[in-house]
Amino acid sequence: MKRIYLFIFLLVYILNSTAQPSEKKLRFAFLTDIHLNTTNAGERMKGLKKALDKTKELNVDFIITGGDQVDISGMSSKALSKEDADSLYTVLKQTLDSSDLTYYPTIGNHDRYWDTAKGFVNGDELFKEYFQESHYTFEANGIRFFILNSVESGGNTGYVVGEKQIEWIKNKLKEIDAKTPIVVSTHVPFYSLYYPLVENKYVFVDVISNYKEVLEIFENHNLEIVLQGHQHIHEEIKLQGVQFLTGGAVCAGWWNGAFHGTEEGFMIVDVDKNNNFSWEYIDYGWTPK
Repeated sequence: MKRIYLFIFLLVYILNSTAQPSEKKLRFAFLTDIHLNTTNAGERMKGLKKALDKTKELNVDFIITGGDQVDISGMSSKALSKEDADSLYTVLKQTLDSSDLTYYPTIGNHDRYWDTAKGFVNGDELFKEYFQESHYTFEANGIRFFILNSVESGGNTGYVVGEKQIEWIKNKLKEIDAKTPIVVSTHVPFYSLYYPLVENKYVFVDVISNYKEVLEIFENHNLEIVLQGHQHIHEEIKLQGVQFLTGGAVCAGWWNGAFHGTEEGFMIVDVDKNNNFSWEYIDYGWTPK
């Protein structure tokens, strides 16, 4: 009889253990590629608000935006006035601020703007004016986040994480315990199979050209996830223990519907008390008009 009771006790314990999900200690959303421009900002802003409302329903602790928040056509004062560029950043910031969500923006290639009279620069001045430095780090519940600027110009080699930023990463990592879980946000991917598999070609601006150099900096640290934008598709690649998540797009196919099967959406990432990560792509229900 004692054996029967013991068996029942163990069975109930096992069932309870498997039925109860691990306690979450952190939940955040990754919203990338919003692409607000001077021709669509009014109607598309409703789409962004719908996405933000959905993240609030899901009880996120904060959001990370993955770049291309605005779509500054031409990315120079020859193509777009400073006033128009300012107006897009203004309405974007007002919308994010009014959501009452804590947010951490990542710069994308379409967020860049420069005054052509001053010659070429990397174009992050307007981003810094409205938000903050284009690369920075923060900590949340024992997880370390690195927000990178992956749209610095490498000349003929496309997009890079620049030398000064690389030195900054190295110095910041010296301050962090090697076991601390790390999440990186980058607009331009480190890895992606979109162009080779979908379009049967490789485009050199498809990934940052010095991705190997950047990843090697994290080798002796606990890099868990790299959040990526730029491609507008939901893509998951795991390599050498690191999960690379390309987070679709809030605008999907530039607000014209799904893009290669990826609907308008964003990523939700959960971290449990044992620092196990899980994620899901959320279609927030936008219908193009």
